[in-house]
Amino acid sequence: MPFSTYLDGKRQDCRELVDALSEHFQYVSILGTDVRAEAIRADRKMSTVQEAQGECGFVLKMHNGRSFVEYSLDDVSGDKRELAARILRETAVDSALTDRMIKTSIPADACLKQDFSRENDFADYDDELLLETCKKLSDALLAKDEKVLNAIAIIRPHEVSKLFITRNRELSQYYGWVNGMLLAIYNGEKIAQARFGDGAASMKEIIDILNGGMDQLIDLARHLAKAKPIEPGVYDVITDPSISGLIAHEAFGHGVEMDQFVKDRAMAKHCMGQYVASPITNMHDGAAATHSVASYFFDDDGVPAHDTQIIKDGILAAGLSDLASAAQLGTEPTGNGRRDSYKRKAYARMTNTFFEPGKDKLEDMIASIKHGYMLFQTNNGMEDPKNWQIQCTAEYGIEIVDGKLTENYVSPVVMSGSVPDLLKSISMVSDNFKVIGAGMCGKGYKEWVRVSDGGPNLKVRVKLG
Repeated sequence: MPFSTYLDGKRQDCRELVDALSEHFQYVSILGTDVRAEAIRADRKMSTVQEAQGECGFVLKMHNGRSFVEYSLDDVSGDKRELAARILRETAVDSALTDRMIKTSIPADACLKQDFSRENDFADYDDELLLETCKKLSDALLAKDEKVLNAIAIIRPHEVSKLFITRNRELSQYYGWVNGMLLAIYNGEKIAQARFGDGAASMKEIIDILNGGMDQLIDLARHLAKAKPIEPGVYDVITDPSISGLIAHEAFGHGVEMDQFVKDRAMAKHCMGQYVASPITNMHDGAAATHSVASYFFDDDGVPAHDTQIIKDGILAAGLSDLASAAQLGTEPTGNGRRDSYKRKAYARMTNTFFEPGKDKLEDMIASIKHGYMLFQTNNGMEDPKNWQIQCTAEYGIEIVDGKLTENYVSPVVMSGSVPDLLKSISMVSDNFKVIGAGMCGKGYKEWVRVSDGGPNLKVRVKLG
């Protein structure tokens, strides 16, 4: 499906509203969004199609010569001078509060007009076909083992159209992504849930991935049904790309979102140019850094997508900013301004966050460990950017003894400690690489956006429990 016909038909309305408001503000931008999202699900008892995190509306970002003001609305049609007058009334700030507003410079508004589009095959798969596909996946998974109590197949496509207009800029973008997941509820020595999932830019690719992952999922379910708790301690650990991505996301992702610099809530603000990781460590973020779920052409501030190197050879090199935090700090925005929806504020947010691959072979990394664990599958994580502490949970780990993986599975596994201690302990980095585009990230406990993370395998020394 091409760029939203609804937004395409609102271009002139947006231009006229920007012109009307520009009589009162030094900078005006309008972002129009039309996001279509579904969740198609099947298990042994039922199948459904539900709307997911879709939205359609507009948000204005204005600068009054001192500070930014934002205003969201559902429609931009009608008399633009009347609409502008209403916006002026509803965004007026009491004079007693003006001095409390954060002062920023007026953003640049360089001329740029371009339409971006990324092709997909979503139009080839209607709801009926996707329901049938999910039902077949569920039935096939149930048939793999009589101990599978239930098998759940989920396909979640979303299509994004966005229009961004200022006095000198007019940009549009259209792209899509689809996430897929299989879950098996398994009755072994105990009842366990195992999952397998991924993301892709095409429906055919994700369906092929899910079909190809069933045997792996059943094998995992059998092992998790026998898994024991881990003995707490400090271990040598190999991370799979999912856990490498979890470390990247929690250890230095949130900590370098530069709106936290403005509020002095991030230790990273004071450590730019310093060694914060092993010299073999390199880390990136950016919508243009790789192709995954958070790969867009421009952010919600109209800034073109970037590839930002956060850590270069162990040195903290850069942070991630939206338009407002960059203006406050006197830096160039990095294309990380993102909104939960058009009704929510833009914040500095991660996109695709990952470690660069290195030169080591995974088999050599495993062979180097006398006793430790290889950790798999991100579960969740938390970070304290101000004090540089993290707590991350892996779905499971496999014990390594005398340089070999065993059949001893532990689950779940919590990894905790100091961010610099963890990153400085990186002693080997594999030459393989994978970014997983199946996640969502909140700012604190809310403001959810789609993100990916990943990288190579890492060898680290860390506290597990």
